Formats: sequence, C-alpha cells, structure tokens
Amino acid sequence: MQSTHINRRQALQASTVALLLSAGLISPAQAQTVNKTTFDAKTLKDAMAALGGTPADGAAQIVISASDIAENGAVVPVGVTSNIPGTTDIYILVEKNPFPLSASFSIPAGTEPNVQTRVKMGQSSNIHAVVKANGKLYAAVKGTKVTLGGCGG
Repeated sequence: MQSTHINRRQALQASTVALLLSAGLISPAQAQTVNKTTFDAKTLKDAMAALGGTPADGAAQIVISASDIAENGAVVPVGVTSNIPGTTDIYILVEKNPFPLSASFSIPAGTEPNVQTRVKMGQSSNIHAVVKANGKLYAAVKGTKVTLGGCGG
C-alpha cells in the first residue's frame, strides 16, 4: 500500500477550492486557472513567470489594504481592490515568503473585484497584488513590517 503525505498548504488549497466549487462561486475551469506549480514557486520571479510574466504597473488602479506594521506575522490581514475594468483574477504574493503566492481569487463577471484574506508572513516584506484584466497582468506593491514571527518564527 502506498502512503500519501499531504502537507498543511496542500490541504488548505484543496479545501478552499472544494468550498468555492461546492458553493458555486467558481467553475471547474476556474479552479484549474492557478495550478500547483504556481503555488510551489519558491521565488517571486518564478511565481510571476507562472502567472504569465512581468506585470505592467497598476499602482494607480490597484489598492492594497494592509497595515504598515503587522504585530503578528502569522495573521496579516490583506485586502486588494482593483479599479481596472475587466478584472478576472487577483493574486496576492508575499515577496520574502518561502512560497510567494499566498492567495489566488477568480472574480466572476459582474462581481466587484475586492478581496480580503489573511496571509502568513515570515518577515518584513513587500506584498504584491497582481491583477489579471482583459488578458493582461497589472501589479501594485506595498511594504509591510512584521514585528512578531510568522512563517519562519
């Protein structure tokens, strides 16, 4: 009998996708948009490449809501709002995390492109919000300082 080992990250990813599918918030095709390789990327450059390349500057149209100083890196609230028409996906990446891609959201047509989540940050880092709209990528960046360990501490 073959033993299957699943880590916490894989379990959370699978349960999140299952929940969204069962609630009818995403279709099976949307669930496949961001594959395992993208979440497993170990550098920001690799994660961006897996998402589709280098995004254009969208700082004027993408709003990142995150504290300048996070008291606990284990639970850092992050929100992203896109003012770019035709937004279909929003990705949240934490530059210095062991796996930068922290969250991926598919935005159904007719839905306000505004997402909120909590991410884990191992250390002070830049948070990148990448928005896919009309087949193109746009990004904005916000720095957040962590005072108590998250991923690494």
